[in-house]
Amino acid sequence: MNGDGADLPGSLKKDARIDSWIAIESDGTVTVKTGKVEIGQGIRTAVAMIAAEELDVSLDRIRITSGITGDVVDEGVTSGSGSMEESGRALHQVAAEARALLLQKAALRLGVEAGDLLVEDGTIRSPATNQQLTYWELQGGTPIEGEATGAVKPKDPSLHTLVGKAIPELDAVAKVTGAPAFVHDLGLDGMLHARVVRPPSYGAVLKSADAAAARALDGVIEVVQSGSFLGLIAETEWAAVKARDALAESAAWEESAQLPDEETLGAWLIENESAAHPVIDGTPQDEDPPEISLPAGAAKTVEAVYTKPYHMHASLAPSAAVAQWDDGRLTIWGPTQGPYPLRRALSGSLGLDEDAITIIHAQGAGCYGHNGADDVCLDAALLAQAVPGRPVRLQWTRADEHMWEPYSPAMAVMTNASLDDGGNIIDWNMDLWSTTHQGRPRPTTETHSSLLADWHREPRRARPEARPNFSNESGAHRNAWSYYDLPAQRVVNHFVGATPLRTSSFRGLGNFANIFGIESFMDELAEAAGADALEFRLRHLKDERGRAVLEAAAEAIGWPPGPAGTGTGKGIAFNRYKNGKAYAAVAMEVEVNAETGVIGVVRAVVAGDAGQVVSRDGLACQLEGGVLQAISWTLKERVRFGPQRIESVDWETYPILTFPDAPPVEAILINRPGEPYLGSGEGSQGPGGAALANAVAHACGTRLREIPFTPERVRAMLAAAEREK
Repeated sequence: MNGDGADLPGSLKKDARIDSWIAIESDGTVTVKTGKVEIGQGIRTAVAMIAAEELDVSLDRIRITSGITGDVVDEGVTSGSGSMEESGRALHQVAAEARALLLQKAALRLGVEAGDLLVEDGTIRSPATNQQLTYWELQGGTPIEGEATGAVKPKDPSLHTLVGKAIPELDAVAKVTGAPAFVHDLGLDGMLHARVVRPPSYGAVLKSADAAAARALDGVIEVVQSGSFLGLIAETEWAAVKARDALAESAAWEESAQLPDEETLGAWLIENESAAHPVIDGTPQDEDPPEISLPAGAAKTVEAVYTKPYHMHASLAPSAAVAQWDDGRLTIWGPTQGPYPLRRALSGSLGLDEDAITIIHAQGAGCYGHNGADDVCLDAALLAQAVPGRPVRLQWTRADEHMWEPYSPAMAVMTNASLDDGGNIIDWNMDLWSTTHQGRPRPTTETHSSLLADWHREPRRARPEARPNFSNESGAHRNAWSYYDLPAQRVVNHFVGATPLRTSSFRGLGNFANIFGIESFMDELAEAAGADALEFRLRHLKDERGRAVLEAAAEAIGWPPGPAGTGTGKGIAFNRYKNGKAYAAVAMEVEVNAETGVIGVVRAVVAGDAGQVVSRDGLACQLEGGVLQAISWTLKERVRFGPQRIESVDWETYPILTFPDAPPVEAILINRPGEPYLGSGEGSQGPGGAALANAVAHACGTRLREIPFTPERVRAMLAAAEREK
């Protein structure tokens, strides 16, 4: 093996020891270990299928250990659609190597050649001698010694019997029947219940609170106050809820936040002080950007500006965690997406050695990105320290979640392109404006912390300073560099340092706004060229895999669409996520009620190519769920706020897509056995929003460029179009 692991796939570069990934147990089961965690993307099912396939054991024998510090490889944060490429590829290889070692061991014991042995459900058999051994007899209960070398070739895809099949998620039954499946369901002996009282706005300072009255309430064990951090612990959850409400009622705050005008966010971004960095092939450069100049041969030049508001994760259940402080050691069960990064942050926040902290991942209620999952772990830890030896379960309120989770930043995208006499793009310009997309836990210092409670308790720590992101295909500039084949492309990322609202990683980062802009603009350019929207895209796209998903989605939706402006419309959009991960094309059919302004999505199709498919159900769910989330973002979602406070505090003030609103979504999977896994979890949101925008424009004969497409905005758009006739 290369000494630095450079030749090994995925996270094997971090740890190539086989027993770090796979253990053969004496009870006839196989433990598969992954540092990636389950957040609804189906990673537990996918890695179980990979291991079962390569080891030749039944899927029923696989047990998954994930996200436990000290027990699994540190695979960082589960994000960026990287789980299959990092953990999936690692387990694909290491399971093949474990099988090879087991066969070598069996061959020595049976006195035959390893190449002559067969394996069925963990039983190794010699056809020549009819002797057999099981994995559990050979290895059960003892570590598999050795490291992956990369020399063992995994099973040929033509021999797969499990990978590529439709397998239900391992815990699907528990989740749909209400059995314990989430951190909220966790019950430990002697467990207490806790709540926190959050400030009413950013920057608010606690002046007073009647902690004594709260302590006197039935069932209350302790009230913890440090600076503006306020929490309590009670014997029962109901007692904690009542005491929290009473404590909140008694609290007096001094508020100071001054937030921008929500109605002019796009202008606020563009006019604010910013640092402009040109983006080349997905990577920002630390240099001055070029100016826009009209190219020779330009027959038409088109310009447009597209904007999106702040969005929230809005997890269906608020963040929760359980913590236990015992003899100088802290154990936390929480829904963090990065157990090891969180442990490093908590170490600095609490003044503990990292080895004194154990993080055990427990599933939350769904979040692709950075919501309150890490913050609630620090909350629980701080309150658990007040009652040593007893586990403390802490759950946020709905208002806590809506007001204090990190949001997706508002963004503005300005496009400019020229066409030649043949209707071909000869010049492409895109400028984007956004605040930071980085806010996940990082090591806490004496002065700065990424964790919410540290901003309020003593000693107070400030939020880390927002800085431009120069990583490839990251932050606001993700997918800003167009994947189309363009002769000249100029992309500029304008980083706005001001952060009036708390923002951080959100599903797809800048992908959603950028693809909304790019793919809406492609339709506008096609119209200027007098071309069909699909043909125009294919004309500017050479990648056959990209063309294949576009053509599959178009065929399924019934392309070409009819005449524009009839109230019904079809739209299509495409992206390759991060310009190197999964391909996805979305086609949508809508109906627009001109009187009410209500947009109804009739149906949607998503065609995806994520390389070799492992779990068909899992991949389909990712693509379909991404489309539904994109519809919700585009039609309904917007964080509302006034000059001082966040006003989106519940489901009425932050509406999301409801079941009656949700259309049927058809997923078309293009499987490519033997090809590398391509991350898919964030592949369909961008084209989902853009396909919807394009369908609405086709239905109405005029276009909305500002998300969300509320009925009020639809009516105003139609009225303006009528006045221009």
